[in-house]
Order: sequence, then structure tokens, then C-alpha cells
Amino acid sequence: MWADDAALDAAEGRLDEWESSLAARAARARTLSATMRDLTGTARNATRTVHVTVDSTGLLIDLRLDELIRQQPAAHTARQIVETTTAARADLLRQVSDAATESFGDNASAQAIIDSYRGRLLPDQRSDDARR
Repeated sequence: MWADDAALDAAEGRLDEWESSLAARAARARTLSATMRDLTGTARNATRTVHVTVDSTGLLIDLRLDELIRQQPAAHTARQIVETTTAARADLLRQVSDAATESFGDNASAQAIIDSYRGRLLPDQRSDDARR
């Protein structure tokens, strides 16, 4: 099948490189997964009366309201909580974007991870909004 030993050695070298590349990629993916598990997003509203923290999946894990919140209508407070939660999710998405790009560079793998998170965290956002 192989015309000479040099061709066989070259093919073995390419297979070894491919295997090393896959192993390195898997290691980067494991590291990224561990990093992303620990990420949280935070945001405060403009008046600093609402402070929100979301976990790595975008779920609300902490909500702090300043006492000044009592001086405004409940509907306004509710809107501020929703808007600040969205801002915390955007903060999380920025962190995910940075971590994915750092791990995989600016390639299709990183973009797929970012798009997946964007779809869950900010479904109304376009694909380039995470970098803003």
C-alpha cells in the first residue's frame, strides 16, 4: 500500500499531529467548561437601587433592592428588576464570549459556544451584540 517508508512515516506523523491537536482541543474544552461553570453576571440599574446577580446559566441568584425603592411604584420596580436582570445576563454573555475566544480563538467553535449562550440568555439579541 505504501510506496516507501518515507510516505508511511509522513502519514504516521500527520496522524500523530491530528491526535495531539484533538487532545489539546479536548483539554481546552474541559478548562473552558470549568471556567464557565463559575461565571456570574452582575448589573446595577442607573439609580443603583437594583443590583442583580445571575449564575452561569442566567438564573437569578441574588437580588438586592435599596430602601429608596419603596418610594416608587411597584410596576416601575418590576421593570427595573427585569431590565437589570437582562443587563446581568449581557454581562455574563460578555464573559462567556471572552472565555470562549481566549480558549479557542476567533473560530467556529468559539462562535458556536457564544451563539448557544446568546440564544439562552438574550434570545432577542443579534450575534454581534456580545462583543459590545
